[in-house]
Amino acid sequence: MDKDLSRWVPPLAPEGAVLAGTHVVLERLDADLHAADLFRAFSGHDALWEYLPYGPFASAATYYRWVKDMAAQTDPLFYVLRDRATGHCGGVASYLRISPAAGSIEVGHICIAPELQKSVHATEAMFLMMQWAFDAGYRRYEWKCNAANVTSRRAAQRYGFSYEGVFRQAAVIKGRNRDTAWCSVIDSEWPALREAYGAWLSSSNFGANGQQRERLSDLTRLVRANDDPGLRG
Repeated sequence: MDKDLSRWVPPLAPEGAVLAGTHVVLERLDADLHAADLFRAFSGHDALWEYLPYGPFASAATYYRWVKDMAAQTDPLFYVLRDRATGHCGGVASYLRISPAAGSIEVGHICIAPELQKSVHATEAMFLMMQWAFDAGYRRYEWKCNAANVTSRRAAQRYGFSYEGVFRQAAVIKGRNRDTAWCSVIDSEWPALREAYGAWLSSSNFGANGQQRERLSDLTRLVRANDDPGLRG
């Protein structure tokens, strides 16, 4: 679509400002502050690393060195997910492929420990990162994953990302071919998605036992431009 952007101003690159929600706080990853607690949360769950280009890590020291290297980078720029109630770190996510000139930014390197999986914390973290990107002025927010990773593709759709296709034989990861599924949210979709997230995250959406009354996937369905055909059936 030809769109006049003559008055559009490219956004700034993220600098790792704290993103605070009701249930989770996102902090810039720091090896000294976070590595030990993250290693605790990830230990014994090697399947978490199946589709990532690194891991699992054999020791806390090995993981510390990896975190030290990653935390020094600005693209990807890593965040840690800290549970506000317990104070424990239960996952990481990053901004990457940051292109202010194009107004494009990706979320990735997502690794959530079992203690935060399928929780309001993980969903709120994804909302906070998306909110920052669009509030900063980005036009396109991307999610890419191994096409074989159905869990990640399902999560992207639930979060409101629209399916865009598969890049065949896009990479070789850990000695295996990777076809990459592409998904995105664009700025014109953000107001409706923000409303959907607000409704889902509202305390009124959860019963006394924490059971959700409305599913986020139902709320985002009306916003998504395309559903992922690989998730049908």
